[in-house]
Amino acid sequence: MGLMMGVVFLVLIFLGMPIGLSIGMSSLAMLFMSDLPFEMLPQMMFSGGSSFVLVAVPFFVLAGDVLAKGGISERIVSFAEASLGRLRGGLSIVSVVASMFIAAISGSGAATTAAVGAALLPQLEKKGYDLDFSASLIAAAGTIGVVIPPSVPMVLFATIAGESVAKLFLAGFVPGVIMGAALVAIALWVAHRRHYPAADVIDPREKRRRLVDALWGLMTPVIILGGIFSGVFTPSEAAAIAVDYSLVVAFVVYRELDWRKFYKLVVDAGVTSALVMFIIGTSTLFGWELAFCQAPEQVAEFMLKWAGGSGAMIYLMIMAIILIAGMFMETSSALIVLTPIFLPTVAGLGGNVIHFGLLVTVGLAIGMATPPVAINLYVASAITGLPMERLSRPIVPMILTLIVVLLVMTYFPSLTLFLPGLMGVQ
Repeated sequence: MGLMMGVVFLVLIFLGMPIGLSIGMSSLAMLFMSDLPFEMLPQMMFSGGSSFVLVAVPFFVLAGDVLAKGGISERIVSFAEASLGRLRGGLSIVSVVASMFIAAISGSGAATTAAVGAALLPQLEKKGYDLDFSASLIAAAGTIGVVIPPSVPMVLFATIAGESVAKLFLAGFVPGVIMGAALVAIALWVAHRRHYPAADVIDPREKRRRLVDALWGLMTPVIILGGIFSGVFTPSEAAAIAVDYSLVVAFVVYRELDWRKFYKLVVDAGVTSALVMFIIGTSTLFGWELAFCQAPEQVAEFMLKWAGGSGAMIYLMIMAIILIAGMFMETSSALIVLTPIFLPTVAGLGGNVIHFGLLVTVGLAIGMATPPVAINLYVASAITGLPMERLSRPIVPMILTLIVVLLVMTYFPSLTLFLPGLMGVQ
């Protein structure tokens, strides 16, 4: 029955049915094949979305939208340009560093790509940078948006695994920085090969002015994450505070948001959150039915037998499946489906759940920039007007580099567990 559920799910996905309906229909097929009562369907779907931690999801989505549309991202990009633009190929470096800053605000890969791309791609083209390379670099850097906290996928993983959101957030910093550093290295290498120019000299007073102007936005992650890690408020409360703070900055300080724009942002955030919550509801039933069929245990037994009991080989198999899933599925959907399947296997190997949560997040984040279903590339394509085919070639070495980073984190778990252990966050 578990195998039939998987087959129905994959067939519906390849037929183009939305992911939430595919999960729900495959779960419904299981009810038809078994003696389980149909009353389970609404009960399990409701229980899946009843966790208080999930309150953070719509608030973080809305906060990211407000910060992206409220003039904050443009000021952060402007400050990064003033600080790093004087290096050869400096604007390429700026695009990566700015993505890391905005990742600490938006919590979304697509939003990070859109914010940095809209602000920098016209300037990169004007300065003589190859537009296809620049757009691909920004799309690859957008993957950091869900790795450096806050991160909606981390909230979802914490809910499924029953782990601390604060620990996952802390564990995301080092991997996010390593990913950024790897992309900066590629940007520098390409800049010297293609003789990209440095930016114009900016007066020190102008640098200070841009810093002061960007401070309101730069304070956002300090307030959110500082409050969480210090225990002042929970992640769900932090998400609500992030919305309040971003609205004050966008409406009062920068005055780039009006009520009409705000209404549209609320509607868009509501639609996005409703889709995520529907997927969570159907996935709860899906996961319970898989557990009823003992599918996770059978997957673990198969992997252990096939890999000869080698933990390193099993982790490699799991990472390969996650990377492939990220190429075809939306990040949150893939995380919700795959986590209950592989978590027992990792637990059986004695693996750390926080470490595994970061691996899942990073692996699926890489999929956001990997064709064919690459949301970050689609965003970059829409901004530049370049077809996906033009962007797919230059992004290949960046994707391979990020996969190397993922493998390093897989086999050196201390990179992800260092900060949570140091801070002693519960």
